Amino acid sequence: MKRSSIDFGKIITITIAAWVLVGACIEFYNVAWGTGKAVGLFSPRWLILFAFFVLMCAVLYAGVGLSVLSRERFLSLFQKIISIRNRLPLVSWLLAILILIFPSWFLQRTMWGIVFHGAYFRAVLWALTIFLLSAFITRGEALIEWKPFLAALTLASSAFTIAVSLQGVTDYPFSMGWSEGNRIWDYSMRFGRGRYGIAYNQDIYVLLDSGRMLVGGLPFLIPNVTIKTVRFWIGLTLILPYFLVGLAAYIVAEKNIRVWLLMTLWVFLFLRQGPIHSPLVLAAALTIFLWRKPLWLAIPLIIYAGYFAQSSRFTWLFAPGLWIGMLELAGASFSSGKLDRAHWVRAVALGLSGAFGGFLLPKLMPLLNIATAPSTAVEVAEQITSIGVTPDFVNYAVTDQPLLWYRLLPNPTYGTGILLGLVIAVLPVVIFLVWLSASKKWQLNIWQKLAIAGPLLAFLMVGLVASTKIGGGGDLHNMDMFLIGVAFTLFIAWVNGGRDVVMKNEMPAWMRFVLVAALILPAVTPALQLRSYNYGDEIDILLVLTDKTAIEAKSFDMLPDSETVHTALKEIQDAVDESQQEGDVLFMDQRQLLTFDYIREAKFIPEYEKKVLMNEALSTNYDYYSSFYIDITNQRFSLIITEPLRTPIKDSSFEFGEENNAWVEWVSIPVLCYYQEVQTYKEVNVMLLVPKPVPDDCSEYIPPRK
Repeated sequence: MKRSSIDFGKIITITIAAWVLVGACIEFYNVAWGTGKAVGLFSPRWLILFAFFVLMCAVLYAGVGLSVLSRERFLSLFQKIISIRNRLPLVSWLLAILILIFPSWFLQRTMWGIVFHGAYFRAVLWALTIFLLSAFITRGEALIEWKPFLAALTLASSAFTIAVSLQGVTDYPFSMGWSEGNRIWDYSMRFGRGRYGIAYNQDIYVLLDSGRMLVGGLPFLIPNVTIKTVRFWIGLTLILPYFLVGLAAYIVAEKNIRVWLLMTLWVFLFLRQGPIHSPLVLAAALTIFLWRKPLWLAIPLIIYAGYFAQSSRFTWLFAPGLWIGMLELAGASFSSGKLDRAHWVRAVALGLSGAFGGFLLPKLMPLLNIATAPSTAVEVAEQITSIGVTPDFVNYAVTDQPLLWYRLLPNPTYGTGILLGLVIAVLPVVIFLVWLSASKKWQLNIWQKLAIAGPLLAFLMVGLVASTKIGGGGDLHNMDMFLIGVAFTLFIAWVNGGRDVVMKNEMPAWMRFVLVAALILPAVTPALQLRSYNYGDEIDILLVLTDKTAIEAKSFDMLPDSETVHTALKEIQDAVDESQQEGDVLFMDQRQLLTFDYIREAKFIPEYEKKVLMNEALSTNYDYYSSFYIDITNQRFSLIITEPLRTPIKDSSFEFGEENNAWVEWVSIPVLCYYQEVQTYKEVNVMLLVPKPVPDDCSEYIPPRK
């Protein structure tokens, strides 16, 4: 029976290798074919490259087959390679670094990432990277050992994810996504208001929590900071806060620097599956840092963690308190099978302190700001309850926008749906944790199990509801507290028996496969996303290499060439200069053009920013829109800069169909009734609107109050 099982595993390995390698050859053929007419539709150079690639794949397949079926034939070759590697450790490490960097550079910093976009080609490149990296960092008498193999998996997956996090670092002046440009404007409102002539005490509504505004706005402390620098910083905020969680965990328990580095990278990989907004990740890093720290230090800092989390997003108010309680109870070590009084005191004291910081402290803070002028008791009470989270506020926040429950299942907005996407993200880790507990390698009593299950269940429910709100459900970012809770659970297991199991390889073969899956799955999407967007000037070459026509060039989703960008900026500036003599100019979109002086205007209009308009449309907030409709009815604005406004109604079979319909109903139709298109720059996604000379009767297009 055992022999049969082993043979079956070998057959699966060989079959998968054949499938992937043949798929990679087909993808390479599709690139090479159509490059010339020397042999068929091959150019001489590409025919040679294709032949070489097929030969390489054949050698790889033969190597896999012989290694699986007759490993002893390679023993002498392996010994020679091992001997050379061990004699030249410095060379081995240099080669390992180059191998680690090469795939990300090749796919994201050259045009080849656009050409070789197929999954099979990238799978072969990934597998080769892991094999060579494992071989070069292994020390000893084996070609590849278990721990270096895990390290290679972690490093390669992290390299892909880090590279994708920095994918948007460019000096392209226009927005690179629906809200990317205006989000940069949001960040500038903390430290860069002087760029718009706005006083720092002027009340301007920005659709962004204070924590994200603080973190994202730090680059604007630099005079004359460029858009490329800001985008680089935004990319770093998708990396560094996650690293801080690993650093904090290292300070708590892990003293081996190499193991700590790999743990840090795994935390980064796991949590980036959200992705999770940086303020909550920073609160999580502070929380785990406080685990097992003296109460005189832990209590005030966990209060601050709770307050900081709540000030960033109200749904996070209890997260630090629940996390620290989970860490203190479930992470306690004991020999008697019972938790002693000290464990309970710490868990309760810190948990309540975190809850105080997130829930009660925001209500008490207004007491410090109550005016010295006489106030009635009712006025004082209203001031106190107006800030902080109240039951009425929670009810409003949950019900003010529709809940789209179908987005829990596979749908056009998020292909896998929230439920399946979450299962893919956490299943390997959950299987590992359950196996550790069931095999008694990680022992928990009933209270510790409840300390883990209770918070995780609460986080799961909150995340699922938040993910179904209209405007969300496009990824797993609303599962943020749950994902961090799972990561903390794994760390608890790690310091209470899991470390020895993994490092000593005390696992059955199927569990090793699960552990490998936990390192690979988080990087699958980043590995497929690696590419550059900066080859607009080389579009003709890309058309040849990908066998596409000029009509299909748009499918590359390439950033426009510099001439197109320069022309658009000049004409927009001319339109602004001409229009601001006749009235106000509204940058509904593309506000980052003002932030970095790509466009200059005499008077900045802060109202009616695109994300705010969308948010209020999703909430059907007529009170907000009443002033907007008055302004467009009176044609207050002599020029409106916006994304191209369209009026088609879509259903749930389209990506973000409901959001599109809200935008069309509340913004596109009313605006286009009073304003007309004067110019649209499709390449940079900008439309210029001016007042209609004689507007139609548009009263029927204004959404009625309900």
